[in-house]
Amino acid sequence: MTDQLSLSIWLERGSRANRLKHFEKLLRLFPFSQRDEQGQSTVSIQAISVTEPPLLESPMNGPIDVNEVLGALVGYNGDDIAYSVESWWDLWQYEGDWKLGPARVQLACFGPDFDNGTERTLGEQEDLRIDFGVDSHYLPRVDLTGSGRMTESNIKSMLRLVHELDSTLPVAKRKLETESGENFADRLQQVLSSRSN
Repeated sequence: MTDQLSLSIWLERGSRANRLKHFEKLLRLFPFSQRDEQGQSTVSIQAISVTEPPLLESPMNGPIDVNEVLGALVGYNGDDIAYSVESWWDLWQYEGDWKLGPARVQLACFGPDFDNGTERTLGEQEDLRIDFGVDSHYLPRVDLTGSGRMTESNIKSMLRLVHELDSTLPVAKRKLETESGENFADRLQQVLSSRSN
């Protein structure tokens, strides 16, 4: 069963007022795909809750331009505002054969009074989140030749990004988990243990 994989980041309390500045750092650090075959990206701004219609939803073609994204965010601020960028980054994927290509990813920044749809209360919600897509991109499959090596490369890309974020942002806490709430590290360990048996 596949599940969505995400990284939640809580900033140090004193840094939350500058969350848009930290979101900019995340966007500039993120290795967006530069491949021509990627689909359209979308920049969205919402107020109050994920259930509300977007204040702005702007499509962007081709490899993402961070300056263009930041330009779209200007003028939208407040503690009940959330920003998100849905785009692409390159992962090894199996489609009849292994191929390095664009995979969906979403980067988001939440104001402290924005209801991001999680079960956490407003004061406990993360400040930044990266939705990495389906966890199957990061879990080896016994039935596919080369799966161990390719998923290891995908995991290394994700971990490299996490370590770069740790050294760039004022991170108080972070959590890598699946949509069902399962700890991804535990799930990966289960898959690796079953492969060695």
